[in-house]
Amino acid sequence: MRNPLDGGQCSVYVWYAMDVTNGSCRTNEPCNGGVSDPASGALVGQSTSASRLHRGVHYGSTYVRPTIKGRGTPANPPNRFESTHCEPDEAEPRALEDDGGRSSAAADATTAGGMAGGENHADAPNLAPSQHAAPPPLPATRLYADNSRTLINRVDSPDLGFRWTINPYRGCEHGCIYCYARPYHEQLGFSSGLDFETRITVKYHAAEILRRELTHPRWAAEPIVMCGVTDAYQPIERRLGITRACLEVMAESRQPVSIATKNRLVLRDLDLLKSLNSHQAASVAISLTTLDPRLSACMEPRASCPADRLATIRRLAEAEVPVSVLLAPIIPGLNDCEIPRLLQEAAAAGATAAGWILIRLPHQNRFLFMDWLRRWYPDRARRIEAAIRQARAGRLSDASYGSRMRGSGAHAQLIRRTFNVFCERYGLHSYDRSQTAAKQLSGAAFRRPQDDGSQMFLFEAGEEEGELMMP
Repeated sequence: MRNPLDGGQCSVYVWYAMDVTNGSCRTNEPCNGGVSDPASGALVGQSTSASRLHRGVHYGSTYVRPTIKGRGTPANPPNRFESTHCEPDEAEPRALEDDGGRSSAAADATTAGGMAGGENHADAPNLAPSQHAAPPPLPATRLYADNSRTLINRVDSPDLGFRWTINPYRGCEHGCIYCYARPYHEQLGFSSGLDFETRITVKYHAAEILRRELTHPRWAAEPIVMCGVTDAYQPIERRLGITRACLEVMAESRQPVSIATKNRLVLRDLDLLKSLNSHQAASVAISLTTLDPRLSACMEPRASCPADRLATIRRLAEAEVPVSVLLAPIIPGLNDCEIPRLLQEAAAAGATAAGWILIRLPHQNRFLFMDWLRRWYPDRARRIEAAIRQARAGRLSDASYGSRMRGSGAHAQLIRRTFNVFCERYGLHSYDRSQTAAKQLSGAAFRRPQDDGSQMFLFEAGEEEGELMMP
């Protein structure tokens, strides 16, 4: 098989179950568990008993999938909610190569038409590229209008210190390979891979909906976290300004809000944050994963670099806006050794509190992250995976309340103790899972915003100029 995003002679994800007794594969079974090592063929983190059925990711060859500049992953694994997916026939490209590629254009058009159900979509990938074909263009970000009629989401999770969130966007251009929000994109019919970074749904009327919900007589001015899933200050926010429009409504009503971001764009709204903070109604948490710009560039390709995040903490502190640092995620074997220096630099920049979250890799995330490790850190991939499993009782993800954020076992305990020791050394308040910056905010000064009565946007239909409406 060939990766439609690569345009080269390389293998792609094959989601399979392998019986080690005869090496047979079944590609229609869901996959869980270990990852196959391209060099030895062995499954990492799994027993090799001949009587046991193993599941994992098969890479097919030692060829490493090329990266896409500015994107976290070049892969688009199948949607776990869909029973079928397209896999190109490897024999077809060979036939094209035999005739010198003369039939490539026709074959490509036929393939693209088949993928789109007969329609010619401009973004349909070339599923059978000729060996001599030019590489495909870099995937562009496509925006889809999200016609949700509510904005404030209730969070019923006992291990989070807040009850309400706002997410102006679903999907995120930052492209962080570890992002726990990737699987949510599959609920929209997309893939958790490249689709998560390039197909973004946008709540264009978020500010109007927020104004309407804040005027509701039952709203009790509880703190809102922005955002609970994807970053409100991802790159497209610079052009669309939806997050700022929401903050303007909050500033008008003095609604307490806590922002978590890894983008320096939050400084654009410093005037609104200062206004909210005058009523003890604003705080910001800056996510900081590493001080190594090279690691950050490949792990979080479109997020602000570490130096800019520290500068953002400094600017917020100088403006007397409460700012904390969030070490999220901590990846055992990769960035856990940076915990002391991360806390030291954040405290020096002006942060007053800190929190941390252990990496968790649910659903397809485990395969995306392991593929990323083998592309960027092939010499350390198996060691890092083993360290993650040690911190999660032999697994890569744990959805259990109480342990999903912090892990379990000796390795997780070591991370927790290291974090607490250096928080105390550098004078940082350590947030546990039940305490967040949002709980320090006050809604005493809240006043309901004036409702302009305009709700016609709820009935608007059609296509925005240059954007696509959700089907």
